[in-house]
Amino acid sequence: MAKTRGDLEAARIYAVSEDGNDLGSLSVDCMFNPFEYTISKSNTYEEKPGNGTDVPIVEFKKAGAQTLKLKLTFDTYDKASDVTLLTNKLWKLMEAKENDEAASDNKKVPPWVAFEWGVFKFVSVITNMTQKFTMFLKDGTPVRAAVDVTFTQYADLNDYPGQNPTSGGGPIERVRTVIAGDRLDVIAAEVYGDATQWRSIASYNGIINPLVLRPGTRLSIPQL
Repeated sequence: MAKTRGDLEAARIYAVSEDGNDLGSLSVDCMFNPFEYTISKSNTYEEKPGNGTDVPIVEFKKAGAQTLKLKLTFDTYDKASDVTLLTNKLWKLMEAKENDEAASDNKKVPPWVAFEWGVFKFVSVITNMTQKFTMFLKDGTPVRAAVDVTFTQYADLNDYPGQNPTSGGGPIERVRTVIAGDRLDVIAAEVYGDATQWRSIASYNGIINPLVLRPGTRLSIPQL
C-alpha cells in the first residue's frame, strides 16, 4: 500500500468500470492526504399555486448528482523533477474514450474513476479540476502544485461499505512532514486554506522560531 510523505496510508484516485471495479490501467496516489473533503447533493423542486392559500404546493422535479470536492498537494522539490509528471495522470483520468462496443455508436464513454481513502470509496467522473503551481526550480520547472478536484457521482453505490465493528481503525492522524522550502504560512494555507493560521501550528508543536523548519520534521496539525 502506498504511503504519503507523512508515512500514512495514501488516498488513491484510479480508473474503474461503471460498477466500481478497478481497471488496473491508471492510478494516482496522493502524496499528502487531503485535510478535509466536502460531499454535497441538491434536488430540484417546483412550486405551484397553493389552491387559494398563501403556501405554494411543492413538487419534486429531479434529483441532483452527489459531488465530492477536495484539495490535493503534489511536491517534487526534493527530487528536482517536474511535478506535472504526476498531475498529468489526473488530467488523463478526465479523458473520455470512444465507445468500442458498437461501431455505429460514436458516443464517448464516461471516464469512471474512484477516490478511495480508508473506508470511503466514491465512484464518479471528474467534472472539474484546477491546478495551481506554487513552487519552481531556478529554470522555471514547476515542483509544487495545488490541485482542486470536483468528482460528480452518477452511479448509485455505497460510499461507506460496512466495516467489522471489532476491527477498530484507531484515531485519525493528521501529520505533515516538513520538506525543503516549507514555511508555516504555506503549510497553513494548504491544510486550512488560511495562511494566517500558521500560529496555531507553531503553538501546537512548540515551535519557537517559525522561520526555521528542519526538513523531515513531523508536524501535528491541530483541529481548529
